[in-house]
Amino acid sequence: MNLSLIGTGYVGLVTGACFAEVGHKVICVDRDAEKVKLLQSGGMPIYEPGLEELVKKNVAAGRLKFTDSTREGVENSEVVFIAVPTPPLPDGSVDLSFIEGVAREIAAAMTSYKIIVDKSTVPVKTGDKVAETIKRYCKSQVDFDVASNPEFLREGFAVEDLMHPDRVVVGVRTERPVKALKEIYEPFGAPIIVTDINSAELIKHAANSFLALKISYINAVSVICEATGANVQEVAAGMGMDARIGRRFLDASLGFGGSCFPKDLSAFIKISEQLGYDFGLLREVQRINTDQMERFVKKIVETLWVLKDKTIGVLGLAFKQNTDDVRMSPAIELCLRLQKEGAALRVHDPKAMDKARALLKDVVYVDDMNAVAEGCDALVIATEWPEFKKLDLERARKALSHPIMFDGRNLFDVKEMKRLGFIYKSIGRG
Repeated sequence: MNLSLIGTGYVGLVTGACFAEVGHKVICVDRDAEKVKLLQSGGMPIYEPGLEELVKKNVAAGRLKFTDSTREGVENSEVVFIAVPTPPLPDGSVDLSFIEGVAREIAAAMTSYKIIVDKSTVPVKTGDKVAETIKRYCKSQVDFDVASNPEFLREGFAVEDLMHPDRVVVGVRTERPVKALKEIYEPFGAPIIVTDINSAELIKHAANSFLALKISYINAVSVICEATGANVQEVAAGMGMDARIGRRFLDASLGFGGSCFPKDLSAFIKISEQLGYDFGLLREVQRINTDQMERFVKKIVETLWVLKDKTIGVLGLAFKQNTDDVRMSPAIELCLRLQKEGAALRVHDPKAMDKARALLKDVVYVDDMNAVAEGCDALVIATEWPEFKKLDLERARKALSHPIMFDGRNLFDVKEMKRLGFIYKSIGRG
């Protein structure tokens, strides 16, 4: 099929590349002309495992192209996917100005029947607003359908998630677009769930909020583990073997971050509030997440006492492994908190240092993870990159002025770290 993706961020670019990979002809549209030029020249605006190879392969095959013209995308497509940002507003609600703007552009470019699919994460009832906007601004008065197709991609595993999805959710206002939408996803071999459009929009916010709840739950349990000498990893393993619970998202840490969980949680709380329901459970999830960072900073301060004029090494800046995304990253927040306390920082991340420079100033960026500890009073693990498990611990111990490590991701074994001579502080492990 002929498809277009309006927006080439994480969702739009990965989705477009994967659609092309299974044989569809795809036009990816972005208003940022410089980003389009970068993609056309073979460059990549983001790091995502496997994505660069997929893009180059399908561009060469003629199935994937890039443009800054919405009209070009709409005119040459049967189905138009909206994948633009939906950033949070100060009150926690969602800024839908990009959605509204794209809907108007699509309307202005339409000259024949189109299926417009909202792939961005949006509040329930947005589909109705998109349909109303398109009808209002479409001068040719052609027929169209609006649908919802929320994405469930994990940054760092997005290509894998899209090529092998757990499920595909399609929300529609009428039955007319269902056949085409099923045809798009048929090559992926996943169950396709067809719902009304309001249910599809709610599924995404409900799913992400529940996953955030799981993370906050195990972080709350980690506090009890520390108070009793229990091991949160053993508790999580025992819980996770229950098929009703599952082991995923039960890793105690600094807390969740990134561009999805915090935003979607706030949005769902606000949506509920606007509908007359106080979703207090989710506000508690937010509080636990905030408290987790507070406890970790307190652990560092209590151990080092005064942070002013001390140098701390930090491993990890991305909000999670396998991505260069630093938006709402707990690692960045931690660095800023340590700077506020007066500490100097030496930092390293395998992929995110370039993007971190815009948010984190007056730090020393170190290319080699094994050199970060040199001249430092302590070392902090802030992101769960698998590379960090291969850290030369003997070198780090000798390089530190005091062999102190704060592990915000529980990467190392407590007994082994103590055997090596470290003062080792982790999360929820006695």
